[in-house]
Amino acid sequence: MSRLTGRDPSLLRRINSTVVLRALRGTTIPEALTLTELVHATELSRPTVEGVVEDLIEAGLVAEAADEPVRPGGTARRGRPARRFRFRAEAGQLLGLEIGPHRVAAVLSDLTGRLTGSLAREVEETAQADARLERVRSTVAELLRRTGTARDTLRAVGVGTPGIVEADGTVRLGTALPGWTGLALGERLRRSFRCPVLVENDANAAVLAEHWKGAARGVDDVVMVLAGLSPGAGSLIGGRLHRGYGGAAGEIGALHLLGREARPERLLSTTDEPLHPLDEAAVARVFAQARSGDERARRAMDRFLARLVHDVAALVLALDPELLVVGGWASGLDGVLDPLRAELERYCLRPPRVALSRLGETAVATGALRVALDRAESELFTLEEP
Repeated sequence: MSRLTGRDPSLLRRINSTVVLRALRGTTIPEALTLTELVHATELSRPTVEGVVEDLIEAGLVAEAADEPVRPGGTARRGRPARRFRFRAEAGQLLGLEIGPHRVAAVLSDLTGRLTGSLAREVEETAQADARLERVRSTVAELLRRTGTARDTLRAVGVGTPGIVEADGTVRLGTALPGWTGLALGERLRRSFRCPVLVENDANAAVLAEHWKGAARGVDDVVMVLAGLSPGAGSLIGGRLHRGYGGAAGEIGALHLLGREARPERLLSTTDEPLHPLDEAAVARVFAQARSGDERARRAMDRFLARLVHDVAALVLALDPELLVVGGWASGLDGVLDPLRAELERYCLRPPRVALSRLGETAVATGALRVALDRAESELFTLEEP
């Protein structure tokens, strides 16, 4: 800002608008502020603040707040109270989508991330890309209808999905969903919306969600593992998502390619035949049988947990996180944490704290919503450089 000379009044106006919006948005929840309070918070002149507020009211982003009621026993104010202004969180909506092997889910929020609606639908694990995307569209349409939300009020859409995702939303490699490798997912979904659509790997979305609202709040060095037949991991380093050079960071499900261990679907089998690589429900049955005392199921569970620990230990040794969060179907299973802790102590120089996901099956959609919120906040509250 020190380089501004006033030669670009439109840029200066945008920067002033951003400063005022940030003051009204606050750091946690929006506040209603008077003009005097806004002048103090922004260090702008009163005429500048007055002009910016009027512009933001006209743009629909700011509204005059209702007068605060007099508290019981309080003294009524004399004269006309000062006008107070608030950020209109309802001025737009954000959408988070999960596209998984067995379900699609949609969550809706206002511009502060406060949830206004959610909906999940099952989908066949063998569904091809077109059928899965149609399920997504119908789920979104139903959620918008139920909440009375106009599609043109959406300001950003975040999407969480398995696979290695490129910056434009193309799935470079996605073996967990039929027909997903090479799919131009971002482009396909943008046809349904008039706002930015941002596609993220599901484990990356999940770690963002846990950092925002779950087990990793206040922790900036985190590994989040989505346990399953094709496990994946998302990592935050210094509070920033680590995707890797090509977006493939955390693809621990590919470690079997080293040839040292069998694939998870064979490790978890209680017969001579491996599980179907997309049949996560069969995993839950094996774990349930193990808990009920079935010896073959217990051995299968032990084999899989040993493999999972090896996969996770590789990330822990490389990244040295403060916290490891376990999610996916494992977040609902008892007895997962103690074996993980014990084995990590064997393999890791400094074992991290280990916790189950607090968001469970909603983690990916919640993280996708966080991606959309980050985009909206960058447009509304980030100072523009000359």
